[in-house]
Amino acid sequence: MIAFYIFAAAVFFILIWFLVTYNYLVTLRNRVREAWSQIDVQLKRRSSLIPNLVEVVKGYAKHEKSVFEEVTKARTALMDAKKPGEKAVANDMLTGALKSLFAVAEAYPNLKASENFKELQAEVSDTENKVAASRQFYNTNVLDLNNSLQTIPSMWVGSMFGFKNEEFFKASESEKADIKVKF
Repeated sequence: MIAFYIFAAAVFFILIWFLVTYNYLVTLRNRVREAWSQIDVQLKRRSSLIPNLVEVVKGYAKHEKSVFEEVTKARTALMDAKKPGEKAVANDMLTGALKSLFAVAEAYPNLKASENFKELQAEVSDTENKVAASRQFYNTNVLDLNNSLQTIPSMWVGSMFGFKNEEFFKASESEKADIKVKF
């Protein structure tokens, strides 16, 4: 009879461990999804600001058509991207296009002094900071989930229920490059 109670207690504790581990993995997966949605919100905000910024710059720099086309193309790519890796590539493309747009703006002193341009530039800068913070939050949650899915014993529960490792939101090579400052 004692052996039965020991066996029942062991089964009970294994069942409790199993349920707690499963719930923990679900929580981690949901945190990753929530963190990704925060990145997505900021990227959409950024995409919404771009047309306004382009219109303000267009008024001053009518002959810079290729820059505007590049920004529009990059913005469309970002809006169409679905997976974190695709979004990261599209985001890098848009970052490069915005650098070109701001370089054009440097050539027009009246544009730089324009209140609309200053406000939009500040909004884009603020959004860039929010994207960076959201990326960091997302990557922290991905790390937690991936660690749990790759360590014993939670990996057993994860594999039984089809939990998958998530991919990190990585910086591109151009974002890692040194910035050259000239005086």
